[in-house]
Amino acid sequence: MTDAIDKSVPKEHHRHTVGHWHSQDKRHHHKFLNDTVEHVDNNPKPLHPILQEFKEVVDKSTRLTMLFALMFEQIPDNKEYLKDPTGESQVRDFEHLLKLMNHVISTAPHWTDAGHKVGMVGVPVNALLDWPMGTSAGFTVFQDPLVNDYIKKILDVWGKYLTSPESASVLGTGKTDWFGKTGIESLEEVANKASGTNKKFEELFQCDPKAEHHGFTSWDNFFTREYKWENRPIAEPENDNVIVNACESKVYKVGKDIKERDKFWVKGQPYSTLDILDFDKDYAKEFIGGTIYQAFLSALSYHRWHSPVSGTIKKINLVQGTYYSEPLFVDFQANQAADSNGETTSQEYLSCTATRSIIFIEADNPKIGLMAFIGIGMTEVSTCDNTVKEGQHVNKGDELGMFHFGGSTHCLLFRKGVKVSGFPEPSDHNVPVRSKLCVVE
Repeated sequence: MTDAIDKSVPKEHHRHTVGHWHSQDKRHHHKFLNDTVEHVDNNPKPLHPILQEFKEVVDKSTRLTMLFALMFEQIPDNKEYLKDPTGESQVRDFEHLLKLMNHVISTAPHWTDAGHKVGMVGVPVNALLDWPMGTSAGFTVFQDPLVNDYIKKILDVWGKYLTSPESASVLGTGKTDWFGKTGIESLEEVANKASGTNKKFEELFQCDPKAEHHGFTSWDNFFTREYKWENRPIAEPENDNVIVNACESKVYKVGKDIKERDKFWVKGQPYSTLDILDFDKDYAKEFIGGTIYQAFLSALSYHRWHSPVSGTIKKINLVQGTYYSEPLFVDFQANQAADSNGETTSQEYLSCTATRSIIFIEADNPKIGLMAFIGIGMTEVSTCDNTVKEGQHVNKGDELGMFHFGGSTHCLLFRKGVKVSGFPEPSDHNVPVRSKLCVVE
């Protein structure tokens, strides 16, 4: 399930993408990397203390030093794999990667002017790692607990910057700013396409169009913006048989009779109940044989989560997982190209391995009973912020929490024997948050 293909992109420049995290035109990816590399190479500065600490830890580990070196060496010697005009890799090695990350974590994501068109690289660190993380050495590196501990610390530093007033500088009206022509029209298009409307940004979202940056005080404040709720009404609020959409997102998959444990790391990616729910001793086994719905959030989407049912929050579990791990089937094997969008085409794998928030809800409707919402972070889009507490009663459509710096993917799990039907078919647009998702029979 992919976004509609941008027919204006010549075939040789087209890049298969899922969900607006990357431009479909790989020239934007190259331009972003070229600009970042040129800036960093021409403006050297000391590493942030957390990056320097990470470097020292890797330098003192023979195993990690070897794996990081192999991660870059295993990228095929082919111009497709992000080479600069001299034939050299744009991201050259681990030390160069740290220097590039040093710059990225002091900036906010913005649009890229590739000359022919303005486009977006929505996840900059993922762009730096796009090919290295698709190698067998990269698979090992990004499964390593110590590496993931440091990645979390690095992303926390970036997150602190993204909540600062300084980060609002990309919310201007310049060509590559979010309220520039391309940015604002793209945000409006995605929101309007979901609801079949034709409204301006200030009509869709809570903001002050007369204030600087529309009243948003930081990048994070803008990214976690809220709708004007008349644009996203709750479907049949008095009918507990109607389950509403928890996140504004594109349908990815509906799975039936999900197994207790399965090989979620292989091509075909079945779901694995116990792994998804982090082996929860109280509730995990209740969902074996049940139904799962999964959908994908894009960089241009609304990023808060809402309760699909009325009920009581029974338990919340925040799982610290991996950040840039991809399954081996997206590796460069047998002279086949790696999956350039592995993080979005391996969502079953991520449901078991990535950072995620698991919220168990006891629905007021006994035909539903206990169900689970899982917000799953992908790459740097990994901060899951719960805004409800255990024991709290929520009404259908109430906020549960949000992703900071974007979204990624989410799941709804229903127990075995709960008959849910009427899920929307996959399409090239989001299903509106709080709209009818399915019904329980």
